[in-house]
Amino acid sequence: MNAIDALFESDIPSLPMLARGKVRDIYAIDDDRLLIVTTDRLSAYDVVLPDPVPGKGEILTSISNFWFAMMESLIPNHLTGQSIDSVIDDPALADKLRSRSIIVKRLQPLPIEAVVRGYLIGSGWRDYQHTGSMCGIELPPGIEQAGKLPEILFTPATKAAAGDHDENIGFSRACDLIGRERAEQVRDLSIAIYERAATHALARGIIIADTKFEFGLDRDGNLFVIDEMLTPDSSRFWPQHEYRSGISPPSFDKQFVRDYLDTLPWDKTAPGPALPDTVLQQTASKYDEVFALMTGPPL
Repeated sequence: MNAIDALFESDIPSLPMLARGKVRDIYAIDDDRLLIVTTDRLSAYDVVLPDPVPGKGEILTSISNFWFAMMESLIPNHLTGQSIDSVIDDPALADKLRSRSIIVKRLQPLPIEAVVRGYLIGSGWRDYQHTGSMCGIELPPGIEQAGKLPEILFTPATKAAAGDHDENIGFSRACDLIGRERAEQVRDLSIAIYERAATHALARGIIIADTKFEFGLDRDGNLFVIDEMLTPDSSRFWPQHEYRSGISPPSFDKQFVRDYLDTLPWDKTAPGPALPDTVLQQTASKYDEVFALMTGPPL
């Protein structure tokens, strides 16, 4: 797929659009189902950038579906397993969107992002440098950038609208938002998913430094994992053979783009800067590579 084929926005005339998020376009099917189209849009620092990454949406859809299947014994997911051909009458449009679309249960999202960290990087590293703690959790002194944390940490955040920044919150604030029992359930499940995924990835030469999950409830209050799971958009993936602490390690994910953006005189607010073709193509290659490694046999 080349840049001409990249999908920045979808258009399904037969279905009402509910939302156009940072990456996903969401359409209503009926009272019980949604159609989610994962575009090739790229966001960084919570800003949607003007240039799409060719094929990105297809990779994100495939890798999420891979993890959803692996984690079904831990928690149900929002997938219905239904084909978009059942809701899109235009065969050409269905063909265009099939590999990047899913039909999902219509659930009530929880108002937090469930962030799990195994290594000290990103906003956690910046927080630690200034306060000696991360998201209110005190850490021992002397941990280097990208150093492995003494234990896996759950650091929830509020969910930001497009153009706004996510805000790290303490566990007590998460309890205020969704209730202590639910917050403990989300925390324990998030850590369990991360541990299973990290073990799988490490056998394939990949370190999952951190990740974030979203959860939703059905009408009976049952919990489901929703949106995406363990993708290069929602996680930091490091090649194990290139990893060392003290630096921002080489990455399979959006950190490549973030590192490029950090060289620009940009204040991290919309509109975002244009990306060179070389950055777009290298980013697309990294998405392809991590999918092949993650879903392939152990090393």
